[in-house]
Amino acid sequence: MAKQVYSSNLEWRINVPDGTSERLVPYSGPVLKLWLSLKGLLGGIFLKIWRFLEKARKLAIAEPKKVIHGLKVGLAISIVSLFYYMRPLYEGVGGNAMWAIMTVVVVFESTIGATFCKCINRVIGTSLAGLLGVGVHWIASHSSKNIEPIILGASVFLLASAATFSRFLPTIKAKFDYGVLIFILTFSFVSISGYRVDKLFEIAHERFSTIAIGTSLCIIVSMVFCPIWAGGELHQLICRNLEKLAYSLDDCVAEYFKDNKTAAVATEEDCSKKMLGYKCVLNSKATEESMVRFARWEPSHGRFNFRHPWKQYLKIGASMRNSAYCIETLNSFVNSKIQAPAHLKRHFKRICLRLSTTSSNVLQELTTTMKTTTKSSKIELLVGEMSFAVEELQNAMKSLPNHLMTTPSSSSSSTSEEANIEPVTKFTMSPFVEILPLTTLVSMLIQNAAKIEGIVNAVNELATLAEFKPATDKKPKHTRSQSTKTRTSDNQDYETMKTSPKV
Repeated sequence: MAKQVYSSNLEWRINVPDGTSERLVPYSGPVLKLWLSLKGLLGGIFLKIWRFLEKARKLAIAEPKKVIHGLKVGLAISIVSLFYYMRPLYEGVGGNAMWAIMTVVVVFESTIGATFCKCINRVIGTSLAGLLGVGVHWIASHSSKNIEPIILGASVFLLASAATFSRFLPTIKAKFDYGVLIFILTFSFVSISGYRVDKLFEIAHERFSTIAIGTSLCIIVSMVFCPIWAGGELHQLICRNLEKLAYSLDDCVAEYFKDNKTAAVATEEDCSKKMLGYKCVLNSKATEESMVRFARWEPSHGRFNFRHPWKQYLKIGASMRNSAYCIETLNSFVNSKIQAPAHLKRHFKRICLRLSTTSSNVLQELTTTMKTTTKSSKIELLVGEMSFAVEELQNAMKSLPNHLMTTPSSSSSSTSEEANIEPVTKFTMSPFVEILPLTTLVSMLIQNAAKIEGIVNAVNELATLAEFKPATDKKPKHTRSQSTKTRTSDNQDYETMKTSPKV
């Protein structure tokens, strides 16, 4: 008799006369195992494809310019492929239409400046190598049959070696690295193939025509359909980095002087977001250099002339990185295990926050200057306020020895009978290890203010060279007087604090 047994899993057992029971195991043959493994494999592949598509969708939403670049490349290749599909165009280029497609694939870049750079390099390299190759072929063809391969081989060796060595020169590598590479390829191809091909001039003319068609089409498509200028991207990058630098400075100083009672436990994601600002500035050097190199190839567009001082952006970026190094040092003290005494933090809190606020205000004003390409009428006033905050912090540092005493502790005799003995007041000095992080933070704030003045000088120099629009001072007169009153009241507050009796 069959008996059903219920447990965590459904099982079937058969009772036999001898009192034992036998468990029924489900059938698991090779076909079932194969089906399960195939099902798991297909499920894993489908899951990976789904994750890949999800990442692609997020990237397209975050950076739509990459999607635009892909569509532009597809459009250019579709247009140039007509030379291969349509017989009149195919016969016009002599069957070498594939070279035009290859040119589009190789030289089309995301920005107009990069596309210009590669197109001009390819045309110059191809033209120069073609002329030299034809010249060497003419010289070799007028010599004897035994000497001709020697001349061709020696010319390929010498010119390829010299051109390869020139790629290590900084000037050539920065501007014509791709052109030199095309020169080596084209010259070697023309020289070697000319030894067996009779109609060398016709082949060279046809391939030069296809390369000219491909490069022209790339330039037209990149400039007409949703143009992306390297100069504009560089300008926006500098503006974003200035904003991130200001936010990072405010966050680091505010986080350091935050009261422990009200401080919330920061998650790892919050910490990474706080560090993101100055880290982006530190990691943008290579991007800035490449954008400056490509922007110099671009024609006049928008607010930027052909002779726009793009190299000045490198000076601004270098000045910002100097400030970012100071902020990185400041951020290292936020989560440090060694913290300064609470009374010292209270002593420097208001002054340090004031300096960080005035410094970030200067950076925000520089951001506005860069975005509007208009000279600022308030930058001198803001720099003056920052300099005054630096002086205030330096004066506070001079009074630091008076605040190194911790809260006094009274000690008396252990017995109550010795009441006539006066209690002895003992002052203890704060440990040097606890004071060092705070003094380093204060010195970094002062040094960062000097670095920000370097950014101000670099931006002002750019405004002069690029001929930014003159400043329009719409600030009411009472604002300046109010700022003067504020500075005077701060002086009075500091003098009162300095002359107040010490405990």
